Amino acid sequence: MLTRRALLTALPAIAATAKLSPVERVRQCLSRIEKLNPSLNAMITVMADQALAGARALENTKRRGPLWGMPIALKDLYDTKGVRTTAASRQFLDRVPTEDAEVVRLLKAAGAVIIGKANMDEFAYNYTAESSHFGWARNPWNPALSPGGSSGGSAVAVASGMCEAALGSDTGGSIRQPAAFCGITGFKPTYGTLSTKGVLPLAWTLDTVGPMTRTADDALLLYLAMGGRVKSAAAPKFGIPRKPFFDRLEPETAQIVEAAIREFPGAREVPFPTIEPSPEVPELTRPYLRVLNAEAYAYHKQMFEKTPGKYHPQIRQNIANGAAITAADYIRSRREIDLWRDTSAQLFPAVDLLLTPTTPGPAFPLGKPGSLLFLRNTALWNLFGLPTISVPCGFTKSGLPIGLQITGRSGEDSLVLAAAARFQRNHPLKSPPGL
Repeated sequence: MLTRRALLTALPAIAATAKLSPVERVRQCLSRIEKLNPSLNAMITVMADQALAGARALENTKRRGPLWGMPIALKDLYDTKGVRTTAASRQFLDRVPTEDAEVVRLLKAAGAVIIGKANMDEFAYNYTAESSHFGWARNPWNPALSPGGSSGGSAVAVASGMCEAALGSDTGGSIRQPAAFCGITGFKPTYGTLSTKGVLPLAWTLDTVGPMTRTADDALLLYLAMGGRVKSAAAPKFGIPRKPFFDRLEPETAQIVEAAIREFPGAREVPFPTIEPSPEVPELTRPYLRVLNAEAYAYHKQMFEKTPGKYHPQIRQNIANGAAITAADYIRSRREIDLWRDTSAQLFPAVDLLLTPTTPGPAFPLGKPGSLLFLRNTALWNLFGLPTISVPCGFTKSGLPIGLQITGRSGEDSLVLAAAARFQRNHPLKSPPGL
């Protein structure tokens, strides 16, 4: 078994390879924020003074953690001591936590510098980046397009160089879909592996925290720093579950993903079970949507009844949808999810990892959101609680990034990350034009 300490030592740690000092790295990111945030709206709160002070303190100590001096942005639902955490909502404009979220504390202990709080869909309950109290976040590849959601601001910040990495949260694809739209790497760990203490919830049964980075190597560093586990493994075998993941893909997306899959020798088609679709939203499964809506309503019920006008109209409607779910509906759906998770190893018949498109197409225009089909391929892995990552695998003729999704068995997070890193060695990252 490869230990966490041994892997951290063996990796080309950012601290060892960085040519700039922590202060220089922070200043570089702050300069990008000053230049680009007015047009891209990725950041809600910029912690310039705190970040510079933290970077100076790091330079004055001999202790260098694996993330030494790395400027990181946090989706604005991670608690930060003494700095407001709003969830992009009027409900929480004056909410100032007294403690850091657990994973934020761990990142700081590893030498990271928190540079600010990233824009998001209000309370993480949307996928378009259009429901924030602080305005729309915009895709750096084309500002007329959505960066995805709900972790849209985090994806934009990483893609545009406002930070070197960011944290998002993922309840149905909120890390991976923005990563695919913005041409970066987004990793959703195995459910329950990383602490959600101090992170505002959407749905407890489905919520997962995770890193958004340029590369899978960087994602692994953050994952380990936040308490992730690693395992050693032989070369993996790859499976391709065609249905439903490859249904209704945009033709250009299908071509790009098929070309990427051909780079995985021996990948073969494998079956995938049929899960009852939701009558209201057939793109999502019934157990997933019932649990999501019921748990979100349970969290918001008191605020929803007291100050409904403080919610964005779309989020207010989303919350209201949960009121009609009965206890029987919720319990049945919760038991179904438990059953699917208990039997999830059956999804890997003689294979170790599954390859699918992250989304059915590239980023859609702001103001004209795509259908919930854009969450179909990601939300299924939240239902199963499995580790999964989106990595850029190509570009459309119009220059928009497309994501490939790699998914593993429960607890096989390091295998997923290693496969993504190997793929990326043949796919150098590109930056948005003009940035």
